Amino acid sequence: MKKNSFLKHLPKISHSKIDSKEDIQSHYDIGNDFYSMWLDKTMTYSCAYFKNEDDTLEQAQINKVRHILNKLAITDGGSLLDIGSGWGTVLYTAAEEYGVHATGVTLSQEQYNYTKQQIKERNLEDKVDVYLEDYRDLQGQYDFVTSVGMFEHVGKENLGEYFATVKRLLKPNGRALIHGITGQHSGAGVDPFIIKYIFPGGYIPNMVENLQHVMDTGLQLTDLEPLRRHYQKTLECWRHNFIENYDVVKGRYGQKFARMWDLYLQACAASFEAGNIDVMQYLLVNGTSGTGTPMTRQYIYDADNKK
Repeated sequence: MKKNSFLKHLPKISHSKIDSKEDIQSHYDIGNDFYSMWLDKTMTYSCAYFKNEDDTLEQAQINKVRHILNKLAITDGGSLLDIGSGWGTVLYTAAEEYGVHATGVTLSQEQYNYTKQQIKERNLEDKVDVYLEDYRDLQGQYDFVTSVGMFEHVGKENLGEYFATVKRLLKPNGRALIHGITGQHSGAGVDPFIIKYIFPGGYIPNMVENLQHVMDTGLQLTDLEPLRRHYQKTLECWRHNFIENYDVVKGRYGQKFARMWDLYLQACAASFEAGNIDVMQYLLVNGTSGTGTPMTRQYIYDADNKK
């Protein structure tokens, strides 16, 4: 069998706006009750950042969000857009701790409903907005753009449009922090099991593929950080929580579903440990001058250590 010949047996994947919405909702709209059983209290479903070996999962997720916002060097408020805003942790932190007006966009009805409720409970109605909308339909420009765990969903054929949209939505010299799963190798970018049972429509680009699109748009790369071992540990924490609630999951969703998700979490942890996949944070600027960031990376760690 030739390398990656299994791909010809996969169904043709579409990333139209309708199909993208269906794909996202098939995964994220399983229910907030399901995800709350194995995520932490922040409901953050992406790679955490363990500053210390004994950080709890919740602390590591808070670390990650602050690490992202600190990289953007937010010093004077402004406006922030989070593309693929999930359950809203970036939005709340950006508004409450960094003084920006934060806007989020998601295609998940469950995430949207949860975020709207959190905005109300946190009294952030005048500081945070969230929309149930495709990122390709967004208008306006922002000082800062974040996007965490999003480009894995847009499809190989739409990666160029995704990065072009990031550029379009950034003000001149605005900064973006793009965080997502990628690889430091050539490969198929898809896995038949995950495509069929977990993430329909998913595609993991390699690092060079993403950087080519960054170059094509004219965005300027100012920092690139791999966090592979952090995601391995994140997944191990998720799997630990999942097993603690395994009987509840099996009772609600069936044994097949429970075993399938257990396999998914274990396989992903193993893949990150082996280096088959990685996760990267790309710090991008819409311009080459006046970036607003210091000459060295020390400012990031100084800001991280203040919290």
